[in-house]
Amino acid sequence: MSAGVWVLIYLAVSLMCKWILSWGGADCIKGWKSIFFFNGSPEEWNTEQLRAMALFLWIGFTVLFLIGLIYPEFRCYRLKSCL
Repeated sequence: MSAGVWVLIYLAVSLMCKWILSWGGADCIKGWKSIFFFNGSPEEWNTEQLRAMALFLWIGFTVLFLIGLIYPEFRCYRLKSCL
């Protein structure tokens, strides 16, 4: 995977997390729609839990992004090699 694609994937994840955290996305996906973004029982997720999960996802993916940016061999080149 090229560095450009890696950056685009990171930007897409960052935009989704920013939407959930700051732009009212947590209220929008509260309930059954949250199953498309996070695992678990969707009826039990409230707005603050969705925001916390998005923040943890963003922090974790930022660390993974930086590692993949510095060491390209840690990016998933093929799905078979990632599993």
